[in-house]
Parts: sequence; C-alpha cells; structure tokens
Amino acid sequence: MSTTFERIRVIPNPDDHRLTETLIGTDHTGAQVETKVVVERPLTLFLNGQEIVTAMTIGDYPEDLAVGYFLNQGMLRPDDVITGIDHDDELAVVVVRTRRKTNYEEKLKKKTQTSGCAQGTAFGDLMDVIEGIRLPEAELRTSWLYRLTHAINTMPSLYLEAGAIHGAVLCWRDEPLVYMEDVGRHNAVDKIAGHMHRHGISGADKIFYTTGRLTSEMVIKTVRMGIPILVSRSGFTAWGVELARNAGLTLIGRARGKRFLALACPERVTFDQSLDYVAEESAKHHRKSAEDDG
Repeated sequence: MSTTFERIRVIPNPDDHRLTETLIGTDHTGAQVETKVVVERPLTLFLNGQEIVTAMTIGDYPEDLAVGYFLNQGMLRPDDVITGIDHDDELAVVVVRTRRKTNYEEKLKKKTQTSGCAQGTAFGDLMDVIEGIRLPEAELRTSWLYRLTHAINTMPSLYLEAGAIHGAVLCWRDEPLVYMEDVGRHNAVDKIAGHMHRHGISGADKIFYTTGRLTSEMVIKTVRMGIPILVSRSGFTAWGVELARNAGLTLIGRARGKRFLALACPERVTFDQSLDYVAEESAKHHRKSAEDDG
C-alpha cells in the first residue's frame, strides 16, 4: 500500500490564514509568547427557502458541511437531486436547493441536543436510523489500523498547528482519502458525509476515523453514511456501544499506539500484525486522550 497518500482527495491546510489567528499571551513562566488559535465563525444553513440552523465552524468546505448536515439530520434523502448550492462568504450563508419540495417546520420541533462539543443537535427520531439497518460485510486488518493511525497522527493538520479542533477521516484499507477538521466533531463528520454525497463515494468498503468520543451521535452518523467500521482514539459511551451492536457497526476505541479496544462487532477484525513491530505513540504527536476529550 502507498505511504505517500497520493490517493487523498482532501487534506487540512494549516497554512490557510483564514483558519487560524496568531495571538500574544503570557505563559506559565510569565514570558510573553505568540501562539496560533483556531478561528470559529457562524455559518447559517438554508434548505430551499427555509432557514434551518446556524453552525459555528472554521469555515472551510461550507458546501460539504451543509449537504452533510442535511443528510445526517434526515432532511436530505440519499436519492434527493440537488439542483444548486449557493455559498455567500460575506453573508456567511449556504443555501442548498433540491428538486423535491421540503418543509421541516414539524421536524424542527422535535430535536435532541447531542453530546458533541459545540452543542450539536439532531432532529427527529434518532432510532429511525438504526431500525432494520444492515451494514455491508467488511474487513479491518490490524496492519491497516496501525498504519492509518500513525499516518493520521503525523499528517499536517490544524490540530498540530493550533489545537482545539477535531478531525474526521474517511479511509480505504490503510489509506486516508478525505480528512476534515472543525471545532465540533459533528461538523467534521458532516463535511465528510457531504463530500461523499457530492462526489458519489460509497461507504460500503470504507473505514471511518474520528478523534472524538464514540457517542450515539457518532454511531448514527456513521450508519447513515453506510460505513461498517468506526475507529476513534477516544473512548465510548454505553448508548453508542448499544446502538453500534444493534446496527452491526464495528466500533473500535482507544486506538493509540499499539492499543485499541473493540466493543461492537469485533468479528470484522483480522489480527495480522505482530505487536513487536508496532511503535507506541510519539509524544510529539500526542493528542488528547479519551478522558480529556471535549
């Protein structure tokens, strides 16, 4: 397999001046220091003529974020025909237009605040996604997993540049294909869902990686994308595990260095990598642990 990531379609750009700001502060020794911080800004999403939500986001890939958000909230169907996506950067607005007439006044009344940082919200009945779902057969080799986690942790990113941000990565075998970051992990996931939909990418043979906790929201969004394997460097919630087991989603958490734990559908995992040749995670690229995850 390639180790130069020539297949990757989208990768974070830590040099994009719109995404970070340099500030002056005082450190623990009393010295004046410069540091980069992530910029967050509001983005209002419209579906046809209806305003749906204003999200706090870093602002990149707004079209993917809007489409993915509507898909993951069940407001867009997988077979919906999108007739246009209009983004106005000055007004901070994205309007997604569809051939099908939509009206979500009733759906907006029934909403669940999720556990995602930056106050994610899920509309409608969460359990509708899990009922009767059958995810495709798939394989996760431990050799792929170790190469993936090392590649993702060492790849240039806003996290390594400024911190305070979550990442989500769509992968095939041991290759990252689409890497998105945002202040809320649900935003990063929605960007990937939107990118997949807009470019006709199937989730059937993919692996999904997130830096965030494996919550009910994360499981439901992965199931919506039709991806059979979800991996995180962070920990689990009990309901996230229960939903993953019900949906037949392989759920792997605490994946750091040579360690990981599978709490749902471990039968997809093939143990083909000797641990003698797997390095522990370098402190240089250490990200926050499950216990610190926000």
